[in-house]
Amino acid sequence: MEQLAQEGKVKERTYGKQNIYFADQAQFAELSEADLKAMDSRISDLSTQVEAVSQGCRQLDAELKELNSSLTTEEMSEILELKAECSGYREHLEKIKSATNHVTPEQKEKVYKERHLYVKEWKKRKRLASDMMGSILEGYPKTKKQFLEEVGVETDEDCKVTMPST
Repeated sequence: MEQLAQEGKVKERTYGKQNIYFADQAQFAELSEADLKAMDSRISDLSTQVEAVSQGCRQLDAELKELNSSLTTEEMSEILELKAECSGYREHLEKIKSATNHVTPEQKEKVYKERHLYVKEWKKRKRLASDMMGSILEGYPKTKKQFLEEVGVETDEDCKVTMPST
């Protein structure tokens, strides 16, 4: 700043220990009253344009915020699917709650024990029947298949039944 003051481009004033620098008005050309009015009207026009553009920007910003906060089509379809699934679960829950034939844990345990007992008995009887047929087939001249047809025995495999695991 001091260098500009020495070159005469700015003026310097000292007040105590402070230096104040300001533009030298003499270096600017004199303007007529008409030029000043023209500049003022130009400033006014530009200010109006700035305000209009700022207003447009604010409207576009508001629209952008609204669009960013809204859901996409994919999100909406996913929400609809989830609502449908949720209503299905609610209906299922209501059916379960309204059912009067609830099974107590004791009844459930009793059924599982009975099932285990019956499967065990089934295996035991199947083994006994298989052992008896094996003994008979040792001295029987025909095939096992022919024997089963003559006697009229239907196996689990013929009926497409599989024995459950215990």
